[in-house]
Amino acid sequence: MSKEPALTPDDFPIEADKQKLKTQKGEPIATADTEELADQLAEKLNEQAHREEQDRWSA
Repeated sequence: MSKEPALTPDDFPIEADKQKLKTQKGEPIATADTEELADQLAEKLNEQAHREEQDRWSA
């Protein structure tokens, strides 16, 4: 297990910059094998964060 801190709501939206995934503040969080994969991962992470935020407000 990694000892790096988990992503927080302040980190979103996640952005893909070529093969790197970065927080909205520009901090790198991961590197993907391809630019396409980085785009897909950023999209999925942002979708999940959006769903979790909606769930918090609807509860």
